[in-house]
Amino acid sequence: MNDTENNSADEEPHTEAADAAGTTDPFEAGTDPQPEESAGSESATDGESTPDEAAEEDGEAPEDKRPPTYEELESDIAALKDQLLRTMAEAENVRRRTEREKADASKYAVTNFARAILSVADNLNRALESVSQEVRDTNEDLNNLYIGIEMTENELENVYQQFGIKTIEALGKKFDHNYHQAMFEVEDPEQPAGLVIQQVQKGYMLQDRLLRAAMVGVSKGGPKIEDTPPAENSPADSSGDNLVKTSTAYEKQSDAADHEAGGTGPHVDKEL
Repeated sequence: MNDTENNSADEEPHTEAADAAGTTDPFEAGTDPQPEESAGSESATDGESTPDEAAEEDGEAPEDKRPPTYEELESDIAALKDQLLRTMAEAENVRRRTEREKADASKYAVTNFARAILSVADNLNRALESVSQEVRDTNEDLNNLYIGIEMTENELENVYQQFGIKTIEALGKKFDHNYHQAMFEVEDPEQPAGLVIQQVQKGYMLQDRLLRAAMVGVSKGGPKIEDTPPAENSPADSSGDNLVKTSTAYEKQSDAADHEAGGTGPHVDKEL
């Protein structure tokens, strides 16, 4: 009897300690833990939304699945045609520009060489001008040398013409600032004002470009030129009101040395 009471007394504290710790046996409590996890999964699934619902929540309308209308297709076709035409026009412009640049490069390829060789023609011309006819008549050897230099100059002029280089005619022409460079003025009331009466150095054209302007002396003090034809190779609009007046067509220079130092005058052509 006493033993049974002692065992009951020993079990009661153990039960009380277990209750104090808050631990219970699920099987004794008659509950199953699985339904709790299942409930958590169901609530997580309920929290997820479909793509359409997410798009609506973000403020984005679902994609319109309707086919384009006839007017929309016509508008798209017109835009594509316009883009095609613009692209074709740009390609044609590039082709023409390339052909023009290629033609210019071939046409003016000798510009630098021609400008450098002009000094040879200048020296030949100076050599011929330094010998008078009287001296030639009295010295046969000098006359023969003169003839040889003259033939060389003529041959050089022929070569120039083969490559499109032409001499600018200046003497007796009205001063044209596009092709003439005034080195000095000569007071002569009997000559029309602005007339080229002396040529210091020849000028040359390369095709339709100015290679070098002619250095000339211009008359002043006489009547204005009205009907004198313009210089050869001058542009079509270089007559009438388009001509620059003599007083402003050129700048006065004291001598040719100023030109060599400062380099005044027209420079129409550019380096290629």
